Formats: sequence, C-alpha cells, structure tokens
Amino acid sequence: MIRRNTKIIATISNLNCSQEFIKGLFWAGMNVVRLNTAHMTHDDALQVIKNIRQVAIKIGILLDTKGPEIRTCDNDKPLFVKYGDIIKIKGAPEERSKGDVICVSYEQFVKDVPMGSSILIDDGYIALAVMEKTDEYLICYVENDGVINARKSINIPSVHVKLPALSEKDKGFIRFAADHRLDFIAHSFVRNKNDVIAVQKILDEKKSTIKIIAKIENLDGVQNLNEILDHAYGVMIARGDLAVEIPTEQIPLIQKKIVKTCIEKRRPVIVATQMLHSMIESPRPTRAEVSDVANACLDRVDALMLSGETANGKYPEVAVRTMAKIAKEVEDKKSSYVNVPYSIDNTITAYLAKAAVKASLRLETKGIVADSFSGRSIRALAAYRGDSPIYAQVYNRQVMRQLSLSFGVFADYVQMDVNSIKPLKKAVSRLVEEKCFKDDDLIIVLAGSFGMRHGASYIEISTAQNFKKRQT
Repeated sequence: MIRRNTKIIATISNLNCSQEFIKGLFWAGMNVVRLNTAHMTHDDALQVIKNIRQVAIKIGILLDTKGPEIRTCDNDKPLFVKYGDIIKIKGAPEERSKGDVICVSYEQFVKDVPMGSSILIDDGYIALAVMEKTDEYLICYVENDGVINARKSINIPSVHVKLPALSEKDKGFIRFAADHRLDFIAHSFVRNKNDVIAVQKILDEKKSTIKIIAKIENLDGVQNLNEILDHAYGVMIARGDLAVEIPTEQIPLIQKKIVKTCIEKRRPVIVATQMLHSMIESPRPTRAEVSDVANACLDRVDALMLSGETANGKYPEVAVRTMAKIAKEVEDKKSSYVNVPYSIDNTITAYLAKAAVKASLRLETKGIVADSFSGRSIRALAAYRGDSPIYAQVYNRQVMRQLSLSFGVFADYVQMDVNSIKPLKKAVSRLVEEKCFKDDDLIIVLAGSFGMRHGASYIEISTAQNFKKRQT
C-alpha cells in the first residue's frame, strides 16, 4: 500500500463487493467506501457493509443520500430527441414516462418552474427550453440531439424549487446508517444550514455520532457555505451537478475557494466527480485527468473520490492505484504546509498543534504521535498540512474510522488507560515495529497531562528510543 497524506474514497456497489474485491481496493490505496443509496436498498447496502468490516476495521464507510433532487421517472423505453423537437414534462412521481411526455419525481415541478427557464437533463447532456406552460405540463423545445433515459438528474439553473431537505428514502437510510454504526452521511444538494440540521435531528434521535458531509452541488450551497460549515463535519465538492447549476468556467476558482475555507475551519474537504472518468473504460487516465487530480492535491484537499471508476468500471483497482500514485508524486515533490490562522476553539490545543507542525518542519521529524478521544486535536494538527505523518492513537473505533478522511492522519484504535503516557509509549514501540520510523528518528508527541477528555497540554520532542524507554 502506498502511504500518502491525501485520502481516497471509492464508490462500491452491491453488484461487485466481494471481500477479495474490497481487499484489492484497500491495498491499492482506498481509505473510505462510499455507498450510493440512489441505487441501493437496505439489504444491498448491508451486504457491502458486512464485507467491508470483514476486510479491515480501519475502512471508513460513507453513505450518500439522494437529497432534495429531481429525476426523470421510469419509462417503457428511452425517448430519442432531436434539435427542434417539442416534448412535455409533467410532475408525476408515481407515473411512467411515455411517448413524448417525460414524468419527473417532483410533483410541483410545473408550478415551480417559470416560462423561459432552461431545463438540463443528465448533468446537462440534454438541454430544454420552457416555451409554454399549462396546469399539467411544461411544453419544452429540445436544444440538442440525444436520449432521455429513466432516473436521470434534472437541473433548473437559477430556479429555486421547494423540495424538502429529506425524502422518506433518505430518512430511512439515515436511520439505517445509525443502526449499523456507519461513519459518515454525505447529504446531497445541501442548500443551507437547515438541510444539515434536518439530518442531524434524525441522528440525534438515534443518539448517533455519525458525521455529516455536506455535498455542495448548487449555487445556494456555494453562497451559504459558511453557515453550512457551522453545522456540518465536512464538505464534498460534487462538481457534476455544480457545473450544471453554475457556469463551468467558474468551477475551478469555486473549488479552490471552498477548499481554502474548509482547511481554515478545520473541516475535511473532498473533491469528487469525473476525476479519472475515462478509466471506467480505459486502463490509463487522460493527461487532463492526471492534472485534475494533481491540482486537487496541490490545493491540499483531504480526500479525492472515485465514482463510476470503482462502482462499475473495468479497471477499479488500477484506478485507485493510479490516483494514489498521482497524490504521492505531488506530496513528495512539494511541501503541503498551510499557515492557516489559529482556531478560536480550544486555544491551548490550537496553539500546541501549530507549534508541533512547525517544529516538525524545522526539525525534519519522522512523525507526530498524538492520542485523542474525539479526534478534535488530530484534526487541529491536520489543518496545517504538515509533511510529517500524524499517527493518531484513538480511544474510539468510530473516531478512528472517521479520521480516515483527514489529511495526513494514520489512526489506530488503542485501549483507554487512565495514565495517558502508557498508551503513547506502547504506540511508539508498535510504530517502530511496523517500520513507520526507526529508534533513532526524531518524533514529536502531542498529549495531555490531565486526562484524555481535557485535551492536549504539551508537546515533547525526542527520539523514538527515548519515548520507548520512558517508565512513567
């Protein structure tokens, strides 16, 4: 396995989820598995979850909700359209599309979409213009040749539709995730803080500590980023729908701005959509895709995501390994350090975290070892994107898996001990045995003297051998 700071999320379907397959992706460099509930039942998801947990307890599991989206309904057969055709769109979630009538999953679609609007189907593959409107239909002019298939996404740029934050299917899957102690909920089409709060309310009812990743894929999400980050654990930049809602040429700078904001706020940030898209069919990526992945690594994102490349592609393991190699090449050639401002939360830990990372850069240490109960101090270290790996010793298995999404963090579960020095001493010995560093290598320890729940209170710098010899 290539050890790198930038993490990799791979989408896995129940149609291809054997333990051998998951193990291959894991050793190729996968850190987190994504389950796309748009195409799954609870039983489908459970099949994947069981196999993941048989392979490795460190693999994080991210469940992706459908969110407030609109899709085309099922049909008897696809509708082939040509430039200049006239078709009808109807808000009828319980009906099937037939002939030149396309039914969509939002009942109030005709009411909410005004005349003159542009309707984009399947991430913009088909563009329609609304020419007329009746009580039942939108009469639309087809602007390009193509095929309209079932269950494809629908976007209406600059039009605000009044969809609820959560569908009944979403609610069921969030409860399912809580019952099975998954690690992340990636909520789709987050528009504002209320969409995140709606998910958190269900998690609170279930007394779940699952973390919410807000998927930013519309203009509202971009404009309301700061309030969203006040309530979400992290963010996924879902560029597919985002590039349909917002002019494509604006996406690169929006991506960079979101990444910078997330790093400053100590929130994990993921870049997704078509990163190695050609590898669904080809064993090699395009030069543009390699540059796209490398550029995200240069921005210091926490994680990169593969979708169809691993869910239904011909070369899933090769795609993960390729992404890992690109990330490793960037990290080896360019320092990752980001001099972000101190966090206003827990100022002692924030100060010590920055001091530890800056010391690691100046002294060229081989690692930072830190223990944590909640993961907060570990994320504080990760925010500075130092070059030394962060070996987190975590007293909660779920937190260990949640840190699989954080830049430069390699987390292990350790048994809780009243004396905070003992587990760190054992950890250093184990890390030497695992060849993470050598006895005579300089390392940094970030820990606390007043119990694990009180956070960090000191940093200490010495050789691994000296930490191993410590008696107290």
